[in-house]
Amino acid sequence: MKQLNFSDDTKVKADYKNWVPESLLRNLIFASLVVFILFIALGVSDFVFSGRTRLICALILGLASLILIFFANWMGLLHRTFDYNGKRKLAKIIIERTAAYVIIPDEGLGLDVGCGSGALSIACAKKNPKATMVGCDIWSGSYKSEFSKKLCEGNAKLEGVENVRFEEGNAVNLPFEDESFDAVTSNYVYHNIAGQNKQKLLMETFRVLKKGGVFVIHDLMNKSRYGDMNEFIKKLKKDGYQDVRLIDTTRGLFMGHKEAILLGLSGSTLLIGRK
Repeated sequence: MKQLNFSDDTKVKADYKNWVPESLLRNLIFASLVVFILFIALGVSDFVFSGRTRLICALILGLASLILIFFANWMGLLHRTFDYNGKRKLAKIIIERTAAYVIIPDEGLGLDVGCGSGALSIACAKKNPKATMVGCDIWSGSYKSEFSKKLCEGNAKLEGVENVRFEEGNAVNLPFEDESFDAVTSNYVYHNIAGQNKQKLLMETFRVLKKGGVFVIHDLMNKSRYGDMNEFIKKLKKDGYQDVRLIDTTRGLFMGHKEAILLGLSGSTLLIGRK
């Protein structure tokens, strides 16, 4: 019997999912079709509604159809742009370029808050092979069906990365002792946590960072979400934090300014420094 030889091309790749789930995309497309069909049906029927009522219903359905079609197309664009296996691979670029700032000493410990599918945790572990990364998440809410601890562990195994582990943990109240980590990082997490002061979330993350440890936080840091970050940085420096600065990642570092606006990523900023 002839033995089959599998090349590296047949190797199963890690699945870091997509920031725009296929399920959301499918639901939008389905809703668009349903509303559009209702709009057409109303236009050709003569017995359901008549006169002014019919006109109002037609306008409502027509407008709803246009809105749904617009969002379905926009979400489709986002899905293709963020796809790890697509042409643009923006999610991969953001993850790898964020990880480039995360420096952990040998035998040190790093933390990725809100690790999702484990992409940033694994990227940091690869970059710091003599250190250990911990990825934490609550793996719940709208992304529960897409992301899980099991998915993270499977991705690490597929990537051949052993210096990483994953634990359940909430960014609002991290289950770690003060000054437990040599580095902390996060990517597009805090802006999703409703009803929480973002600067307080940052301070909770910094609580578990050792003195001298580095922090690398990437998020949508618009003033409407985060408040005055320049004042926040002044406070950090007053408290002894060093080399603290904001880096606008929409000026070519991760993406262009126009692309950021198109993708709804305006305000994307790296907050880096040392405790």
